[in-house]
Amino acid sequence: MNDEKIIELYFARSEAAITETDRKYGACCRSMTMNILGSREDSEECVNDTYLKVWDTIPPERPARLGAFVIRIARNLAFDLRKAKNRLIRGGGFESVSFDEIAECLPAASDTESTADSRAALAAVEKFILSLSREKQTIFMRRYFYMQSCADIAAGLGISEGKVKMILKRTRDGLREYLGKEGIEV
Repeated sequence: MNDEKIIELYFARSEAAITETDRKYGACCRSMTMNILGSREDSEECVNDTYLKVWDTIPPERPARLGAFVIRIARNLAFDLRKAKNRLIRGGGFESVSFDEIAECLPAASDTESTADSRAALAAVEKFILSLSREKQTIFMRRYFYMQSCADIAAGLGISEGKVKMILKRTRDGLREYLGKEGIEV
């Protein structure tokens, strides 16, 4: 079923909308939330919360791209749950590798004045990602959006883990250089 028909099911308040959303985007949401949370139970809870949030949001909102809308909600909820669990159990065994790796390439937003700068930085990062080859885009997004390990990315793409790590390093270096050229302080 296409996204527009699924959205129409939400507007009709049909429970079939959730079934169709799960059929189309459930595997991706589960995989991503599992990568972030590291627990199948937490991942399932997060995916269920995602569907509730989507149900509560559509209508009135009508997303242009349902998949991106659902995945963004799942990702944000997973990070919120991870943060809450970290507060309860300091350290909690969670790795913050992905953000530590890329943090040195991105500007830090520290106050309300920097909101406009953050938007400009986000636009520049998007432009940079779009300039990459398809393989580099895939590796970058799998690592920093879907939170996959380098080993999982390598296995999924049929390349060596070393190649994945080298591409990520060079991409981060390229991003830092690109942002500098765009006048965005890193």
